[in-house]
Amino acid sequence: MEPRLHHSTESLSSSSGGSPVPPASPSVPSLSSSSSSTRVASLILSPSAEDIKALIHAQGEDEDLATLLASASKDPVDAISEPFQPENDTSGNVEYKLKLVNPTPSRLEHLTSQLKWRLGEGMGEAIYEVGVEDNGAPTGLSEEDMKASLATLAIMAEKLSADMSILRDREGTHGKVAEVLIRRFAREDFLEVRVAVVGNVDSGKSTLLGVLTKGGLDNGRGLARQQVFRHKHEIETGRTSSISQEIMGFDSKGKVVNYTGVHGGLAPQEVTELSSKIINFIDLAGHEKYLRTTLFGMTGHAPDFAMLMIGANMGVVGMTKEHLGITLALRVPVFVVVTKIDMCPENVLKETMSQIKKILKSPGSRKIPVVIRSEDDVVVAARNFTSERIAPIFCVSNVTGMHLDLLRTFMNLLPARKNWEDLATQPTQFNIDATWTVQGVGTVISGTVMTGTISANESFLIGPDHAGEFLPVTVKSIHTKRLPVKQVHAGQTASLALKKVKRSSLRKGMCLVSSALKPVAVREFEAEVLVLYHSTTIQRGYEAVVHCGTTQQCARIIDIDRDVIRTGDKSKVRFRFQARPEFLQIGMRLIFREGKAKGIGRISQLFTTPLGAPSSSSSSSSSSSSSSSSSSASASGSSSAPSPASSASPVVSPASSAPSVPAADVLRTSGEGRAGYGHGHSHGGFHAHGRGRGASKRGGHSDPKK
Repeated sequence: MEPRLHHSTESLSSSSGGSPVPPASPSVPSLSSSSSSTRVASLILSPSAEDIKALIHAQGEDEDLATLLASASKDPVDAISEPFQPENDTSGNVEYKLKLVNPTPSRLEHLTSQLKWRLGEGMGEAIYEVGVEDNGAPTGLSEEDMKASLATLAIMAEKLSADMSILRDREGTHGKVAEVLIRRFAREDFLEVRVAVVGNVDSGKSTLLGVLTKGGLDNGRGLARQQVFRHKHEIETGRTSSISQEIMGFDSKGKVVNYTGVHGGLAPQEVTELSSKIINFIDLAGHEKYLRTTLFGMTGHAPDFAMLMIGANMGVVGMTKEHLGITLALRVPVFVVVTKIDMCPENVLKETMSQIKKILKSPGSRKIPVVIRSEDDVVVAARNFTSERIAPIFCVSNVTGMHLDLLRTFMNLLPARKNWEDLATQPTQFNIDATWTVQGVGTVISGTVMTGTISANESFLIGPDHAGEFLPVTVKSIHTKRLPVKQVHAGQTASLALKKVKRSSLRKGMCLVSSALKPVAVREFEAEVLVLYHSTTIQRGYEAVVHCGTTQQCARIIDIDRDVIRTGDKSKVRFRFQARPEFLQIGMRLIFREGKAKGIGRISQLFTTPLGAPSSSSSSSSSSSSSSSSSSASASGSSSAPSPASSASPVVSPASSAPSVPAADVLRTSGEGRAGYGHGHSHGGFHAHGRGRGASKRGGHSDPKK
């Protein structure tokens, strides 16, 4: 029997019809009034804060969420909090069309060009709202006009090698309103969305991935998770200790292709060939001693979204708050999946849902928890999920399969967060997260293409090494999702075979970059940081492990803009790497940890000249260009504890504000010991089952002598 969830009953949609609604007023309407039916029409496409607030009041929900929604409505960048907006003609992949009945050939050509542009904005996906005027009014169409409009839309999609599927039908003012998903057919440059799977140990992360990607349900004793484990000790203990990746493919109609094999599930390369969209799950470790590995997965693999797993019978315990705080610090949108609801008593499930709502609404998170109950809730939540203000909550069972269909639909509708097509035109940067030696192939590196494109037989620079140098290399062959390809572009993960390069000269944390970038490795950098927790004070000479992209290294604070900083303080801090220089860029987010102490920040300046060095030039790099200025530095002063007066002249850099990341209250309430180490395990394509290089065996500090 499906458990009743009494606590979180927020719903994003309604099934009844209504008339169009004017822009929401500051006052909160009452659903008990005669105009309550008119509120439903505005929920058809994108609910406003007042709409959800009215539903909460009508269902007798708590006032604090209503207050949160009222404050959220003042946020100009929050899509779900704004009143229903007119069509955006300059960007986005959503198009409003009142009707598409019998267009002329010239009009059809114009509409097809418009669809092509929308598909480009959505990386191969577009959503058409048929029966909606440009100002956002859900007028609706008759049955005959709706059929004719959908037929025209199908012709347009066919001309662009795309397919269409109806997500849902709704009642408008004078007829039906249809929401249609248009997606390109499977091709080599498929859309890839990366989802990091985090949560406390034994919350069911690997089990859910086994169920989603392999198609079979779990037997309650770990059958599904054995299909995704990589190491023998993981199978024996049932705990993930490395970073593994699983893929889930969708065709142009939104159906999962993993389960279409005659003799069971398809191989990864077959899934890639048949998919128009691929969800790349990054399975991270949940145990406390593997926190270092989990941090590397969150920073180095650049996930688009995070899936926070919580066991219904355990609640918010262990590393749950820590992992949630990491996602908030890195500004990764997160949704919650509550597992094991088939074995959880109703009162325990109610308490778990109460805990989840409380932490999501806390000042450190400020998200709107929304329990997903129907297909309508899924569509609206997916449309507004990138706003980072709502947190969908799915209650599933891996044994009975309850509500797994809603989770699959949500995955199908997840949009791309970045405009990868624009990033693909920039100079190439490939972040290395693992290195391999494959017999008969040679040295292989795996990672993520952050910008630009990579083609076979193309030459790049790789580094920095321990001396801070970048060496020329040539890419011999490319695999993505175990499928050989000729080219990969920004937003895709891949494995690259290199010519005449020894694996011993490579490490994870390096970058493969284009010579046009003119990369420079730096040992010192300045960051605007926020101290999330420290038991006493932080001052000059303090050492911590810095996690920034694929970089993980111990760094020392050599200068602060004040004497000491404490928990909750914001400050400009200058770090110096202890072991070797790294390739960094201005604007990159970082996390620094030392035992239970932790903080977050954003890089504001890069320095090629050490602080306190003799008169020399100090340079700073920006995200778009590199600029340098000569300055005179004081020759006196200690490098370990310099005074502000002894620092080099300030380097001009793009202005940026201190990191306003609301993760502090979440991370302060959770503590852990020193992180252990795990072996990175990423499969871009080459069948190698070795250990990634570069993992430090020390959780607290890297050895500066290495």
